[in-house]
Amino acid sequence: MPELSASHRLRVGRFSEQNHIYLLTANTHKREPVFKDYALGRLVVHQFRHAQEKGVIDSLAWVVMPDHFHWLVQLQKGSLGQLMCQVKSLSARPVNSATGRTGSLWQPSFHDHSLRREENLVRVARYVVANPLRAGLVEKLGDYPLWDAIWV
Repeated sequence: MPELSASHRLRVGRFSEQNHIYLLTANTHKREPVFKDYALGRLVVHQFRHAQEKGVIDSLAWVVMPDHFHWLVQLQKGSLGQLMCQVKSLSARPVNSATGRTGSLWQPSFHDHSLRREENLVRVARYVVANPLRAGLVEKLGDYPLWDAIWV
């Protein structure tokens, strides 16, 4: 039997359930800090909003960090794999075009965490948007431009 790649092993058994809440994380290729340029990060945000407008997800909270993003969503239709493939693909094109980059912008896989009922949703959202503070990128959350949450 052939050996499965690490990204394939991550996908085996992945289940997407409509109306369920997930915390999604994707890293840039080789953790390159592409989104230190906030204008490039806005291109990812545009894809978050596009997925919301299409009714694929309800976006609850997100942050785009220099080399990754966290996105708290309630899945409405489709699968997590389809959602992440589309967001990563549709954000890579304009980022690569704007920077003259070629090749992969994102690592091939992503991490998802299905929230259990007992998990405090607001606490998880605060964790997501506080990433720039913990990383020492800003002293006040309001100073970081690439985040949002429905509770704010």
